[in-house]
Amino acid sequence: MAERLDPWGTLEVKDYDRLRRVFGIRPFQEVIPKLREAGFEPSLHMRRGILFGHRDFDKVVLEGLRSGGRVAVLTGFMPSGRFHFGHKLTADQLIYYQRTLGLKVFVAIADAEAFAVRRIPRREAVRIGVEEYIANLIALGLDPDETEFYFQTNRGAPYYRLIQLASGRVTAAEMEAIYGDLAPAKVVSALTQVADILHPQLEEYGGYTGVLVPVGVDQDPHLRLTRDIVDRLSGVVRLTRPASTYHKLIRGLDGGKMSSSRPDYTIFLTDPPEVARRKLMRALTGGRATAEEQRRLGGVPEACTVYDLYLYHLVPDDEELARIYRDCRSGALLCGECKRMAAERLLEFLEAHQSKLEEARETAWSLVEPPSF
Repeated sequence: MAERLDPWGTLEVKDYDRLRRVFGIRPFQEVIPKLREAGFEPSLHMRRGILFGHRDFDKVVLEGLRSGGRVAVLTGFMPSGRFHFGHKLTADQLIYYQRTLGLKVFVAIADAEAFAVRRIPRREAVRIGVEEYIANLIALGLDPDETEFYFQTNRGAPYYRLIQLASGRVTAAEMEAIYGDLAPAKVVSALTQVADILHPQLEEYGGYTGVLVPVGVDQDPHLRLTRDIVDRLSGVVRLTRPASTYHKLIRGLDGGKMSSSRPDYTIFLTDPPEVARRKLMRALTGGRATAEEQRRLGGVPEACTVYDLYLYHLVPDDEELARIYRDCRSGALLCGECKRMAAERLLEFLEAHQSKLEEARETAWSLVEPPSF
């Protein structure tokens, strides 16, 4: 594993514990008892270790709520492709924080980054942002009345002021140490994300006392940069360091990265159910070479991308998930039967979700102000 994370690249992590130690991320398991003490039941992803790390979750979120503070949760989506099950992992976390902890949600549509880094045409980025990301988030259950959606290129002057101020508190050498070699577009994108993360604390955007940012671990460079800049802006603008949580990245169906750019190995929430079923039936599993060998030796669910779908999305009941795991390990459950069972659950989810998505797409355009150019 490289000692530098690239938020614009591809990352396959074998050892999350080592990665957490290298970058000074605290284990999320230490937060769960404090969460329960505060009267909140942890989410599925927290219980199962999918959320494996945090920075200041207890201080910013739990202590903030206990003291009567107003805490926001912010995340961003780059509108460069279709909404898939990797994006759903972040959506589920937003919904949990909104419903369970009562946090205000901010969702940035990172159209500036999509244009500068991914070269996505402007009109296409706006369409994808609304019809793929905002619509899917609403169809999944995010409450639009408690959510503020915005495009990066359409935010107000105080937001852009943060970008300018942040640029004066970091050197090129420091950014290269965090990110590696950077083109100007990536420098601007990184500083824009600093403004995304911090601006809910400004009075113009609600004056929240703390901000939580749930991300995949590949995005940690943006959090480290932001936290350093907060310290350096002391005396210029009153800000507090953001909290962050880190989730494991769900694998694509071939064991590589789940990504919009790899459609054969990624299940999108807009895939026709039969297309999704065919993809799943070709998925890499942790099965043995033959059925006889699997009955004798058992399968390896940790190596199975179908089990990933159970773990992250398709089996909400922990006891049922444990039974699937045991049956795989013991050889009682063969891969063909397991895939058919997963396909049933997947199709049931997609059919229900897509029926909600049609209505959500009709209203999504009214939830955000698109940029004029």
